[in-house]
Amino acid sequence: MIGHIGSVEGQPLSGEDIEGVVKRLLVGPADGWQGWALRLFELAPGGHTPRHHHPWPHINYITAGRGILHIDGTDNAVEAGSFAYVPAGATHQFGNAGDETFAFLCIVPAEGES
Repeated sequence: MIGHIGSVEGQPLSGEDIEGVVKRLLVGPADGWQGWALRLFELAPGGHTPRHHHPWPHINYITAGRGILHIDGTDNAVEAGSFAYVPAGATHQFGNAGDETFAFLCIVPAEGES
């Protein structure tokens, strides 16, 4: 499978404590990657995901901008080139800390892609 971000429709996310977040599913089980999903999240200036936790881990790579990754009570500054592992069960939240789009890749087990 070969793709390009320009051909992947973004899904604006909404809900409690979500602001300015768009998700793009790049590769997942439907593409032959059984058990895993690769997503790209884009947060507008001032945007953030909800503070939440779940029973699966994340692997993240920041592709653009500057942000804050909150993990279990600690705010961590991240920027393009940063990477992070968020353990299963950890309370976490991503927020845009800059004036441009903050974007990151996120790999999760397929159960985490809803």
